[in-house]
Order: sequence, then C-alpha cells, then structure tokens
Amino acid sequence: MNKSEAFKLISECVLLSTASFSVYYLLSTFLGDPSHRTTDERDRTSKHLASLRNRSPELKKVLSSLSNYEKILLAYLVTPDDINVSFTDIGGLDEVVNDLRESVILPLVYPELFTQYGSLLAAPKGVLLYGPPGCGKTMLAKALAKESRSNFISIRMSTIMDKWFGESNKLVDALFSLAKKLQPCIIFIDEIDSFLRERSSTDHEVTATLKAEFMTLWDGLVSSGRVLVLGATNRPGDIDSAFLRRMPKRFSISLPNAEQRTKILDKLLNDVDVECDVQELVDITEGMSGSDLKELCRNAAVNSTREYIRRHLIDVNGDLVGGGGRKITMRALELKDFIDSMEPDRVMKLKLTTDLD
Repeated sequence: MNKSEAFKLISECVLLSTASFSVYYLLSTFLGDPSHRTTDERDRTSKHLASLRNRSPELKKVLSSLSNYEKILLAYLVTPDDINVSFTDIGGLDEVVNDLRESVILPLVYPELFTQYGSLLAAPKGVLLYGPPGCGKTMLAKALAKESRSNFISIRMSTIMDKWFGESNKLVDALFSLAKKLQPCIIFIDEIDSFLRERSSTDHEVTATLKAEFMTLWDGLVSSGRVLVLGATNRPGDIDSAFLRRMPKRFSISLPNAEQRTKILDKLLNDVDVECDVQELVDITEGMSGSDLKELCRNAAVNSTREYIRRHLIDVNGDLVGGGGRKITMRALELKDFIDSMEPDRVMKLKLTTDLD
C-alpha cells in the first residue's frame, strides 16, 4: 500500500468515526430527552421526585413509571409544603375565599362528601380569577393550593411550546396525565389569555392543534373532580368562549374598596409601629391595588430607614461612621412617609383635594 492509499484510508476512517459520533449525539439528544432540559430543570425534577416520595409513599410506584415528558413538567411542580401563602395572608377578599373553600377546596379534599347528588356537586373542572393587575389573583391561586394540600403545576407558554413539530402536543398530554397521577392537583396558568385566546382562521397550525389538544384533554379529566385547571388574567374578554365554558366558576378580583384596603393595610402594618391613623391611609389610597399598597408601605419604611442612615451612619463627608453591633431603633412611620412614597400625580391630586376642603 503506497502513501496516498494509506492517507485516503485514514481520511475515510476519520470521516466515518466523525459521522458515527454525530449520529449518536443527535439520537441521544433528540430521542433521549425531547426538551433538551437544562441542568437546573434536571435538578428541580430530582428534588421534586424525592419530595413526593417522602411525602406520599403510595406514589412511589407511580413516580417510577413517569415518562420523559412527565419528568419535564415535574420540574414546574410546587408541593403544598413549598408554598408559604395561605388565606390568612390575604386581606379584603373574605367572600371570594369563603366561596373557594366551599365550591373548590372541599370537593378536592373530600370528594366523598359530594357524591349524594351524583356529579352535580363535584369540583368544577376550571376556575378563572380575573381583574386588574396587582389585586391578588396569583396569591389566591397559591393559597388555594396550600389550603387544599394539592400539588400545584404552574405552566407558561414557554413550558409547553417546543420547536419540534408534535412535541408541544406530547407535553400537553403529559401535563394532564401527570396531574391525574398526582391528584389532587391544580394546573395553574397565569395570564391565561395569552395561551387560550380567541381562536381564528389566521391561527398558526401548531397553535390551533395545541388548543384543540388542550380542550380534548381538559374534557377528558376524571369525573372525581380532583384535577383543576386554574387560570388568572387581566383580560377575560380575550379568552375563547369554548375555554370559558370549561371554567364555570369565575371570580372577579377587583380593586379593593375602603373596607378591603383597611384589612390589607392592617395585615401589612401588623408588626410595624405607625403613628398615623390607618383610616387616613385608607382615604388617600383610593384606587390602589393590593400590590400598590404593599409597595407603598415598603417605600415608607425605606424613607424612614434612609433618614436614619443619613442622620446616624453618615458623616458630613458622606462616609459611613461607627461599626456594627450598635443598637438601632427606628422611629414610627408617619403619614408623611407614605405621602412621600406616592406618585407625584397622586400627591398633587391629594393636595388639591385638601385645599378644596
């Protein structure tokens, strides 16, 4: 064999080895793990598997037979023990909380209590929370999972959308099969209007088939009522009517009125020393959401803390003075701290109202 033939043989061997490695890599990547999960997602899946095995030993056999797609979605599972929000942390929504307890939680936790009238008293297949941003919809969803001791799967569009044709449908199928295995289970979709919006002839084929798959599986949920689809949105009018029909229980979470703002502020300032009357805060916060009120109280505390730092911890040159370990006593929050934390337009409107009075 001359040198040219040897060189040609070596080149062909290298080319064949490279091609074989590439084929192996592609097959192991695309077939072994269809979503190309990150290390973080793998770690979360392992953590949730261990947590479920410890909390529910009866699920060990079920968990050992999970498909690859179900394991993908297991990374987005939140167990009741991991949720630190309960109904007692929510102020001003007593009527909604009571209705959720009676019509959703009890059928989820005690389905045997609601069998006297067939399926008439079963938990609804879907619940919709709608209203302006910052009014506690997501907080209510977490508290609902906590109080019902249900597993909580929070999904987004990016969770179930895949660039490979057909993979998204398989993920949706795995979503419902996993929820059924882990029941009682709540599938939570925040900003549900972005996913289940009104269908039209201009929808992309992938989007159309995905919505159809979702509806079919939703209707196929077991009649025991221990799997619930919970949606939250600021724009209920954008949701397709077919999906709305599958969410018969709908709760309007509107901006808090004066009584509700009082309850929210009482909870936010429960452990805080305040020198002003809470009713004064209620009067000047009309139109604010629960999230706005929380941010207002936080900024008021920041104002007081900033004042203390400037007076006691910074010298005339702007340098920090003193050392750690000193006893720090903050003053009580005043009405001025809250007003200074408000937006300029609201402060101006407040001043005009005060001048007119």
